[in-house]
Amino acid sequence: MPDDTITPGEVVRQVRASANAVLAVVAVAQFMVVLDASVVNVALPSIQRDVGFSEQNLSWVLNAYTLLFGGFLLLGGRAADRLGRRRLFMAGIALFAGASLACGLSQSEATLLIARGAQGLGGAMVSPAALSIILTTFAEGSERNRALAVWGAIAGAGGAVGLLLGGAIVQALSWRWVFFINVPIGAVVLLLAPRMLAESRGEGVRGGYDLEGATTITLGTMALVFTLIKANDWGWGSARTLAGLAVAAALLVAFVWIERRHENPLVPLRIFSNRSLAASDATMLLVAAALFGVFFFCTLYLQQVLGYNALKTGVAYLPLSLALIGSSALASLVVDRLTPKPVLVAGLLVATVGFALFTRLQGRGDYAGRVLPAMVVMGVGFGMAFVPITIAATTGVAREDSGLASGLLNTTQQVGGSLGLAVLSAVSTSRSTSALHGGSTPAEALTHGFTGAFTVSAILCAVAAVVAMVLLPGRRRDVEDVDAATLAMSFARCPGAPYCGHLARVAAWGHRMRVAVARSRP
Repeated sequence: MPDDTITPGEVVRQVRASANAVLAVVAVAQFMVVLDASVVNVALPSIQRDVGFSEQNLSWVLNAYTLLFGGFLLLGGRAADRLGRRRLFMAGIALFAGASLACGLSQSEATLLIARGAQGLGGAMVSPAALSIILTTFAEGSERNRALAVWGAIAGAGGAVGLLLGGAIVQALSWRWVFFINVPIGAVVLLLAPRMLAESRGEGVRGGYDLEGATTITLGTMALVFTLIKANDWGWGSARTLAGLAVAAALLVAFVWIERRHENPLVPLRIFSNRSLAASDATMLLVAAALFGVFFFCTLYLQQVLGYNALKTGVAYLPLSLALIGSSALASLVVDRLTPKPVLVAGLLVATVGFALFTRLQGRGDYAGRVLPAMVVMGVGFGMAFVPITIAATTGVAREDSGLASGLLNTTQQVGGSLGLAVLSAVSTSRSTSALHGGSTPAEALTHGFTGAFTVSAILCAVAAVVAMVLLPGRRRDVEDVDAATLAMSFARCPGAPYCGHLARVAAWGHRMRVAVARSRP
């Protein structure tokens, strides 16, 4: 018999509590995925010493993850709609946790890189499934926007705290616990998911998986990155380098050919007819290529040249995060008074100055006089840039394509970061080797290589500013058209950078403020 003592208010509270439990489960899972990508940065020097990575191959600890994560991110969202969101979510968590255990137990380069790739694939399954679960759990409107803001903030906090937590774990235990910590978290999520999450599938979704497209774009990008990493050893004009570039080009051309003919393509090419989206994605490709190297080379500089331990390295990044908080809050307010274009261009120009300041590093340099100013200026610049580039990437996009637009921006970020890191690693290694042969000390040689990489990053960032200035349309977007899901997705998937959590909170707050102001106008 039904319990007549339960009031309507109690029913509402029970439903709300159930929905909050769903949000908690998926947010913890996303936190784990993003945390792992960020926390590994601080552990890189320890991994290099223990496992025996060369300077060139060390970048693959990051690339193996980000390539598979970015390559299969869009396919993961399609698979969640067809196979079941809870099913794919749990499968992704199991794969991610199991791969984390394998990473921690790895004794060789090959084992660790294979496990890192499996982690990236697991993350590509978890992230879109988690967002889909939220969208089907919370009703459209204020409830869903609140849930997305919370999810984006908690998940993105993984990037913000990753460097500090990574430093503490490496200092107190070892780099292996950076990966082991994911195992109990994954086990708890797998235990709670069947009880808290209801199964759901997309309604009216056509069958057909573009596995060929996802596989082709991932293999093509991996072939390109691998060739760029090895080109310094092989020689840029050698047969192996040219063959690698040819294979990569053939795979990327095949991807375009598949997408044009597939009944249900992974990326419908028609979406690139949107000038704002295409220009924003091109800008993000260059921005990510410049940005990802900062955390890689700056971490190595702080630990290998200045002699910082892992924990002190994490603390050293705090000014960068604080600068990003302030500038991103300002950008979220200014972008509506102007348009995304001028704010984005100004931010990228400021970030270029930050990269230029990093080229002043010396083998006997000090943190306060050289590293700190560069971090603050760069933080201000990128804080100004990421809010407008997200808005611009979804301007003029149909609501039914907003998820695809956001996925493209995130995929572009991952691929651009991986390609940029490959190029910058080749530049840094070449310059360091040349300096050593010229009689420089190891610290001076390393610094010479790092400053060369920062010089290339400055050039990439300046080119990104020019691309945005020339190609990005300057039209204003209505406040009501800003998709909260797009904002949450864009700031919750930033592996390797400690700014995501702050921007997620700022973006959600700025969105609410802009809507409130717009509605109050006559």
